[in-house]
Amino acid sequence: MGNKWMKKAGIAFSALALMTVTACGGQSQTAAGEEQGKTNTSSAQAQELTVYLNDFDAVIGDTFEKKTGIKLNIVSGNGAEIMSRIEAEKSNPQWDVVWIDAMPSIYGLDANGQLLQGWTPDNAAGLKKAYKAVIPEDGAYYPTGAHAAGIIVYNKDKVSEEQAPKTWDDLKKDTYKGRIGMADPAVAAPAYPFVSWFFNQQGMEGGQAYFDSLMKQGLHVYPKNPQVVQAMTSGEIDVAALQESNAYSMLADGEPVKLVWPAEGAPASVRVAAIQKDSDQIEAAKEFVNFLLDPQVQQQLVDEGDESYFEPSAEGAKPKPERDPNAKLNIADAAWASEHEAEIKQWFADQSVQ
Repeated sequence: MGNKWMKKAGIAFSALALMTVTACGGQSQTAAGEEQGKTNTSSAQAQELTVYLNDFDAVIGDTFEKKTGIKLNIVSGNGAEIMSRIEAEKSNPQWDVVWIDAMPSIYGLDANGQLLQGWTPDNAAGLKKAYKAVIPEDGAYYPTGAHAAGIIVYNKDKVSEEQAPKTWDDLKKDTYKGRIGMADPAVAAPAYPFVSWFFNQQGMEGGQAYFDSLMKQGLHVYPKNPQVVQAMTSGEIDVAALQESNAYSMLADGEPVKLVWPAEGAPASVRVAAIQKDSDQIEAAKEFVNFLLDPQVQQQLVDEGDESYFEPSAEGAKPKPERDPNAKLNIADAAWASEHEAEIKQWFADQSVQ
């Protein structure tokens, strides 16, 4: 089990180790362009907002600039890279807004006093009830939508409909031994919300028991969801817990897969936007967050975005019509998931050396 985990994940990072590696490596090379190095006094930066994000970088900058005249300096990367970069810059933040599908991690930034608090965007009034419920009392971050951090996907040429898993517990069956894959919760942004829901529901011991049972079945863990897709298409695995956007993309590409939304629901990854408390572009940052909560903007992200399979948070914005209309999303408690994030990620990392 350990060798297979290590083979697929490459190197399993604990939360702290990951931050250290990225910090020591300097600026992220996954950025949309080289970081320009903000200063608080530069007039050239006066109407440029630095946004750290992990999706939608292809459309959001032009859309916001056309509406407001404000340019975005976008720095993109996977969830671990963005959070590690923020940690490395803690004493001298280079970002104004972070927008990422990692609500527990953003909750942690708030708990550490790094986020602007005590303000309410005008468009927050138009959010759906379920999303208003996840806004913290101090107003430090706001949800722009959520997607399934993992749904069940299986190769219909290799697994019959009768044999196919219907529930999360079904993945523990010997039927799929050595044929299941998922993304690494220490690397992929939505993978931690996925595993944290199981731990939140079942407790630490229960969560460990669940994933330990999958690991004993030869669970394959890959750095990110696109690598899970590659493993599915190559035949390396036949069943996966896969982020929904990747899952629907496989369908659109004509891959022989079927998607299963378990009746008990799928763990949700909530995308939230937050402002760095010492930003010198507070008003522009507020305008951007309010912009993200606009139903028309969210609809555009559904229609044109690179991660377009999600449930918008704003009333009036609708998910893609081919998305399961009965899709149920389960959101883990952000405070709990944040408190146990390092512990859970460390536990997963430890499995790689056993």
